[in-house]
Amino acid sequence: MGKQDDNVNHQGKARVEDDVLELIHTVMHQYRGQQYQVLRDGPHDITHMESKVLGYFGRHPGTTQSDLAQHSGRDKAQLARLIKGLRERGLLDAQADAADRRSVALSLTADGQAVLRTLQQQARKLTARAVSGFSAAEQRQLQALLQRVTDNLASSD
Repeated sequence: MGKQDDNVNHQGKARVEDDVLELIHTVMHQYRGQQYQVLRDGPHDITHMESKVLGYFGRHPGTTQSDLAQHSGRDKAQLARLIKGLRERGLLDAQADAADRRSVALSLTADGQAVLRTLQQQARKLTARAVSGFSAAEQRQLQALLQRVTDNLASSD
């Protein structure tokens, strides 16, 4: 059976730019779905948001919950619950700031670092699968084109 046109969301011929953004959405949906599956099937009971929090404090040890909230744009209460859970599981360590006792610096524990390494390894495998068959030049070209799309969307015209 040949490829059929999807007329559900289109009136007549689709514009190329509509197809491009729809394809970007499809790629991200597939990638995110496979990320969730890797997390579910992996050796650690980690949610997607918990993996993001571990990744942030792995890249920025000694920063605060407020730093994470500012960086991520997430709700502070949601982040507080995530951080509390990760601390209770021994994946995050908290140290009071000597200069400001109200501020708590967060860092990964040794267990947190081990979990993050596993998550990063799984992410690298998924990324390698996503760009399988692309030459290094094609990967750079794709990255440059997607960066242009990102820049276009970020500009306030």
